[in-house]
Amino acid sequence: MDINSSFHCCATCQHFVVVKENRKTSYYCSRLKYETKPKYQFSCWNPKEQVVSLMEKRKSILEDNNDRT
Repeated sequence: MDINSSFHCCATCQHFVVVKENRKTSYYCSRLKYETKPKYQFSCWNPKEQVVSLMEKRKSILEDNNDRT
């Protein structure tokens, strides 16, 4: 299982920006310079530090479970 696949989406990228104007919420990629959606995936994905920590924690848990079997 690829640990990145469960986290890889625009909403977890450091370039993801939420813009709220006139009761409307838009999602924007500051790197690509266009509107996006939280669930979209692009190859330029660069995860936020918090997401990197979560991925490392999950990877550690999976490795511990594999060592026990």
